[in-house]
Amino acid sequence: MTPLERALRERIRTEGAISVEAYMQACNDFYYATRDPLGADGDFTTAPEISQMFGEMIGAALADCWRRAGAPEDAIYAELGPGRGTLAADALRVLRQAGFAGAVHLVETSPVLRAAQAEAVPGALWHGSIDELLDAPLLLAANEFLDALPIRQFVGGVERKIVITGGSLAFDRDGEIVERSPGRSASVTSIAAKLVRSGGAAIIVDYGHAASAPGETLQAVRSHGCAPLLADPGEQDLTAHVDFEAVAVVAWEAGALVSPLETQGQWLKRLGIETRAEALTAANPERASAIAAALDRLISSAGMGELFKVVALHSPAWPQPAGFE
Repeated sequence: MTPLERALRERIRTEGAISVEAYMQACNDFYYATRDPLGADGDFTTAPEISQMFGEMIGAALADCWRRAGAPEDAIYAELGPGRGTLAADALRVLRQAGFAGAVHLVETSPVLRAAQAEAVPGALWHGSIDELLDAPLLLAANEFLDALPIRQFVGGVERKIVITGGSLAFDRDGEIVERSPGRSASVTSIAAKLVRSGGAAIIVDYGHAASAPGETLQAVRSHGCAPLLADPGEQDLTAHVDFEAVAVVAWEAGALVSPLETQGQWLKRLGIETRAEALTAANPERASAIAAALDRLISSAGMGELFKVVALHSPAWPQPAGFE
């Protein structure tokens, strides 16, 4: 039994059944605070770790948007849940080449990951929440951030909870599930409000669905595969598909403009990732097969190209980032 499971069992015995939201929050807080979950030896691999091309495309889109907005000197680069700092390093390389000289602000609570980010992005400044970010024009990236924020589940209008049954953790009810994420909505509202107040653009990449609909999407990931949801609390990553319709609604309500939703594959192709792959291959012919495999994984429907989606939020005073119709 994991240390967190002992704590959760005691909480349930003392307070009664806990919500899925409370369970997911506790599990992910413990999980991310105690390890680097990325890479072959971890539990999952994100797009920035697959190829530098992913971060370069985000950097190019933000750099282009910044320049079309008049290249404000007080703009900052911000990233939510930056992992090892790989995306930030790749995006900033392109941004710096475009003349962007702003500071780097990372929203991260994990001490383990902050240490890795310090190596990848020297001079970065850290914050514990989105609300702590400076009121300055934002060039913001959020890759696989929203999916890890806790969700609530409802069955027949009644909130689903976790109890102890037969000595094991179990859900208290089953049936058609509707998921909601107050935490996700609050985060998007905070981003949008900052964009409206100070200017800027945010590019959000995550896996999820275009329209709100019933269905369970909560999953546990461990060693690059799915695991039982209630097994080993705190030792596996809990995520849920992002409802991009809900994201758009709360961003609009906060006054931000919202781009059309695109698949990751289509968006990256519009930005020129295939041309970038050709250039990398020409400069590194010995890596041709690895570059081709990474490109396929990022843009193909069999890889991340269809499941992962991209949306941009931006200030009404700023242009829409490139890559969207």
